Amino acid sequence: MSCNAQNMSLIKIKRIIGILKAKKYIIYSQPYQLNMVGVRNKGTNPIKFDDRMYVFWKTDKNKWVGRDYAITTDPSTAWLKNPMNKVATAVLPNGQYVDAWKIGKHKGQYTALVQRKPFCVYRDYNRNAWLDFDVDSQTCGKFGINIHRGKPRGADDGQGNTDDIGLYSAGCQVFRNYYCFTDEFIPMLQKQQQIYGNEDFTYTLIDKWLTNQYIWKRSIYTAGIVSALGFIGYGWWLIYKQAK
Repeated sequence: MSCNAQNMSLIKIKRIIGILKAKKYIIYSQPYQLNMVGVRNKGTNPIKFDDRMYVFWKTDKNKWVGRDYAITTDPSTAWLKNPMNKVATAVLPNGQYVDAWKIGKHKGQYTALVQRKPFCVYRDYNRNAWLDFDVDSQTCGKFGINIHRGKPRGADDGQGNTDDIGLYSAGCQVFRNYYCFTDEFIPMLQKQQQIYGNEDFTYTLIDKWLTNQYIWKRSIYTAGIVSALGFIGYGWWLIYKQAK
């Protein structure tokens, strides 16, 4: 079995870099130093792995490359209805979390990225089956918001994919595919650690609306430039025609 992730196109990598630059976020450009960007789907479905994680980096030949993984950034229905925390289930807010994770053991069981620094989370208070967190209220601390995988080995479909989030996310960022996490993601983290001797890893979470907004703005900007050039060209044509 092998990972079913897709390679990222240079266009997609540049698009995400543009979003990060617009937010003044850190972008790592040293060879094999990872940029990990989660994108929360606009629908925030608490059952399915409907979000993405883009992991991209520069090679030693100064070329951008990356991989596109299916993940969830949301807690599952099971934990929304029965929170692990007595108050309410945690939801990671959008933002960049610099050096907030390190390689460790998820629940002491297998290698993953574990939370090493405190940060703030939203809470979903109403304990129903759907995700509707309170963006005006945050609690801060170390809550074990890890980056890990779903079911092991062949999982539900024999290809390593977990069908439903189930009990695998109470606020963590969770890979759907076992092989993508174990055979690709973890070795990439270990390679960065070996090269730079740094135990800390940065993760950035943005949402689909922000991505679409950036594309929309860029499209308007490009259309404006094309229109302006068209008007300039037409004006020069009129001048040339009158001069004749």
